[in-house]
Amino acid sequence: MYDIIFRHLEEKVALTPSEKELIKTFFKHKKLKKKQFLLVEGDVCKYLAFVSKGLLKSYNVDDKGNEHINQFALEGWWSSDMSSFFSGEAAFYTIDALEDTDVLLITSEDFEKLTLQVPIMDRYFRLLFQNSLISKERRLISSHTHSAEEKYKYIMANNPDLVKRVPQNLLASFLGLTPETLSRLKKNVIVFAK
Repeated sequence: MYDIIFRHLEEKVALTPSEKELIKTFFKHKKLKKKQFLLVEGDVCKYLAFVSKGLLKSYNVDDKGNEHINQFALEGWWSSDMSSFFSGEAAFYTIDALEDTDVLLITSEDFEKLTLQVPIMDRYFRLLFQNSLISKERRLISSHTHSAEEKYKYIMANNPDLVKRVPQNLLASFLGLTPETLSRLKKNVIVFAK
């Protein structure tokens, strides 16, 4: 259960066997069934979640009932409403499972203890948050400057597993497209690739 998180951590930092054992004590394992909620908008986000198996989606719902996807989290990815997690204020996002999912959860209190007791984890999370910020900035720029086709080609090239596993309407929401536009793009890109 911890193999995938340690592989992920060791892509960025080196851990000793004793650090690994200590890290395990800060996480709680949870299984989510498909469509089960990890967090509901308006609640306080109590956990930072590492996906060891499965797929989560993070989103908010507008006044018309439309979902606006913020993030998908596959195996090896983290998910949370970071603002709520660190501030203790109401969450802006809802997070639920698109597939049966296993997560490792850490509370904000244990997060603080972990980064103090295993200092290399402070560096790991700084790198993680830094990369996340860069990714969100690029996504924002892309949403304003790239064509629908460019957005679709980018996600196909960089996250092909996501394209295979996520329903088309949710992928369209994530890309800021209508499902019809995404369907047309998929046909054109497939025809073009042949």
